[in-house]
Amino acid sequence: MIRQLFRQPDRIARRVFELYADASRADRLHLRVRWATCPVPAIDAEVPTHGRVLEVGCGHGLVAAYMALTCPERSVVGVDIDARKLVIALAAAEHLEPHEASLQFASSHDGAVPAGPWDAIVIVDVLYLIDPDLELALLDACVAELAPGGVLVLKETDVVPRLKHSIAKAQELLATRVVRITAGDALSFTPIAELAEHLTDSGLAVTVRRVDAGYPHPHSMLVAHQR
Repeated sequence: MIRQLFRQPDRIARRVFELYADASRADRLHLRVRWATCPVPAIDAEVPTHGRVLEVGCGHGLVAAYMALTCPERSVVGVDIDARKLVIALAAAEHLEPHEASLQFASSHDGAVPAGPWDAIVIVDVLYLIDPDLELALLDACVAELAPGGVLVLKETDVVPRLKHSIAKAQELLATRVVRITAGDALSFTPIAELAEHLTDSGLAVTVRRVDAGYPHPHSMLVAHQR
């Protein structure tokens, strides 16, 4: 179950970590753990290799930076409500070489989705932190800003398998209420199937697959294409 925790960072991930050399030891450790426990390359593989890409809830910027460095033809923007994490992300982006990648970060303190059109919108482990009623509203807002033929890539922890879900829930309770490294008032894990049904009813072509092999958390990937 945990073999991914001991995998070595790939070339892109190593470069990402270099960008955060000036971050605190605690933040650098958080990024290493995040890499080890989240299927970042699988997320990246679902994103178009060029065009405008938005990450909603980018946190420290790990996934956004990875996407930008993987394909310099992408123009990647990460937004988040956490001002402290954005400071770290912005500092990391300043370490990019000229023309190495197109990467920007901005605040979304009001929770609004930046105006598109976006060729891809990526959300990674965000929905469980907001009220269930607001989850669908956020998804609808993202869909509204997609370009024709654009894609919404959603990676969340599912409620099954139950053992993995229990591990994920315990970790997030620690992150939000004890360590407080993640902003969020309540935890609400909506089954990925319910999110897929909502997006399908909204007219998108939706696929869902598990991406948790070797990970201790029940990672699930939802990919929704504008028709």
